[in-house]
Amino acid sequence: MPTPSTRPTRFRRPVLLIVGCGDVGLRVVRLLAGRWRVLALTSTAARAPELRAAGAVPLVGDLDTPATLGRLAGLADAVLHLAPPARDGDTDERTRHLLDALSRQGRVRRLVYGSTTGVYGDAGGARFDETRAVNPATDRARRRVDAEARVRWFGRRAGVRATVLRIPGIYAGDRPGGHPRERLAKATPVLVAEDDVFTNHIHADDLARACVAALHRGLPQRIVHASDHTDLRMGEYFDLAADLCGLPRPPRITRAEAERTMSPMQMSFWSESRRLDNRRLVAELRVVLRYPTVRDGLIA
Repeated sequence: MPTPSTRPTRFRRPVLLIVGCGDVGLRVVRLLAGRWRVLALTSTAARAPELRAAGAVPLVGDLDTPATLGRLAGLADAVLHLAPPARDGDTDERTRHLLDALSRQGRVRRLVYGSTTGVYGDAGGARFDETRAVNPATDRARRRVDAEARVRWFGRRAGVRATVLRIPGIYAGDRPGGHPRERLAKATPVLVAEDDVFTNHIHADDLARACVAALHRGLPQRIVHASDHTDLRMGEYFDLAADLCGLPRPPRITRAEAERTMSPMQMSFWSESRRLDNRRLVAELRVVLRYPTVRDGLIA
């Protein structure tokens, strides 16, 4: 009978490193409990107790400080990269620093990166799949395009199966700021119907399940829309949420009024309209959405 230290490697639990282990990352930790050994990189040592309590082994390191990342090489079989880029520039230096650290040893065989559907810019409400060319309209989106390119190049060069999940708006009742009731309570306006834009959504639990599915079944250097089946304009989404919560529907304003009163950040979201084809999520990753529409998720 082999001792624990000499058990055949086929019985060893795979090791996952989560980079950017916030709300979605913690949901992934819970999904993988008992099946994977999970490490979580954090730049804040004070988060270590929270990560341990969730079932992850905390590692302190800062993506903005490459010298703190040296210990990452050779630790994990797979990496889930959910950390956002820095707030300025048009390249993602954080992702560059992470990939440089991972490349020092060749243990990593799977890499999943959580990007954003903002890389497409405005599509005029068109429905499309992942073959559509990116057209980022903001520096924030351009940083994501840069990160995606780095991840896919790393996958090809290092023989790593890299999957990019393009993620729309994330919501959940137990997610900080993740339910529209807070915005509804403030009577924050939305656009009138003729100026409104199509938006896309994913429940945080379904996104965590998509991350796990991508770790297991993601194709090499593949892009996947991590979106539910909802087909609503933004104002319709908030009207639905208001009706379900028993709150007044939000006031409507024109785009011209919005440009005078809303922040450039808010207007950037109100200037992009698109509808995502999520067939790769369903057919390739075999994700069965627990909340296939926002109505399902908001009711739950």
